[in-house]
Amino acid sequence: MAQKEKKLNGTVIVTYRCNARCSMCNRYKAPSRPDEEISIETIKKLPKMYFTNITGGEPFIRTDLKDIVRELYKHSDRIVISTNGFFTDRIVDLCKEFPQIGIRISIEGLEKTNNEIRGLENGYQRGYQTLKTLREMGMKDVGFGMTVQDKNAPDLVPLYEISNEMGMEFATASLHNSFYFVENKNIIHDRPMVAKNFENLVNELLKSNSPKKWFRAYFNHGLINYIYGQKRLLPCDMSFDTFFIDPYGDVMPCNGTKDKEVMGNLNTQTWDELWNSKEAEEVRKKVRHCDRNCWMIGSVSPAMHKYIWKPATWVIIHKFKALFTKHPYSMYENKICRDYRDGKVTKKDLDKCSTCDLRNTVNDGLSEASKEQLKDKTGEEIVDADIASQIQE
Repeated sequence: MAQKEKKLNGTVIVTYRCNARCSMCNRYKAPSRPDEEISIETIKKLPKMYFTNITGGEPFIRTDLKDIVRELYKHSDRIVISTNGFFTDRIVDLCKEFPQIGIRISIEGLEKTNNEIRGLENGYQRGYQTLKTLREMGMKDVGFGMTVQDKNAPDLVPLYEISNEMGMEFATASLHNSFYFVENKNIIHDRPMVAKNFENLVNELLKSNSPKKWFRAYFNHGLINYIYGQKRLLPCDMSFDTFFIDPYGDVMPCNGTKDKEVMGNLNTQTWDELWNSKEAEEVRKKVRHCDRNCWMIGSVSPAMHKYIWKPATWVIIHKFKALFTKHPYSMYENKICRDYRDGKVTKKDLDKCSTCDLRNTVNDGLSEASKEQLKDKTGEEIVDADIASQIQE
């Protein structure tokens, strides 16, 4: 009997161009050149996937995104696009052709907080209105994505409540540093305050009747563990059954590494050559010894499916506790939270455990040609001119 083909989990970074000015991500300062960005020909070489995330930069800056999605649906069972929601007309147009697609709009808190963090004029209103329009169209797989930090942690539960009322998904992350974000100084300053807001969210999710939300509660429990700089709750299998591909066709284990780790280039290789290459094996060795302890949905979701007994046990225990108390979860279940509260570890100790590295120079992962364009113009100027010319056309 023929062996069943193993499907992977993939993320396609279609562009590094971005029109937002997020305080925790400097990618907008380091855009890719449109003529170098991943082509349909390269996308045709991708393997079979059970899930694909399309991200950027801002994916909807690409005017051929529909063609990309059309091709990716030949390879993938499910596609979710991460976007800032600014290009409402393009998003609505795409969703008319692909009503089964997932859309996650990054919203970093309530209106004032979001607009300060993302640096997009009317960003909250545009994102919110886009989501509302998609729901009115009957789109099912839509929702918010929020990167939690000191500034917006108090908005965490209020934003969840808005998404819940609208019947939408609510995805969370916390600050991270890597070549992908072109950043190395992101750090949580008031960990107990941020953790307390995550604790409140976990308890809200556990109240729900949705098993999906119970497992999301476990994910947010893992985010508390991450912001305290502790070892991941589940193993990381990035580069084994999960991959990222960047705008230049470089295949990488993930977007969380300090510098860009390349397994091969799909523009010049076949998928099998690349995936089974000596370079890919070298990267896998590094992944096995990686100490960054990231807790991002791209690496955690596959791990939760693979090692399901661990989150499932946590869920069963906390749902049982929920029968007797309104607050079945406490951040102090984490030993590190108790140790910090009791003065056994200091803020300085925890800061050393984070991915923040003030001595590190950021490798932005750009090609030489993309770096060249930044010699006489800023990334912001390049992208603004780019969008202006698209609108004229």
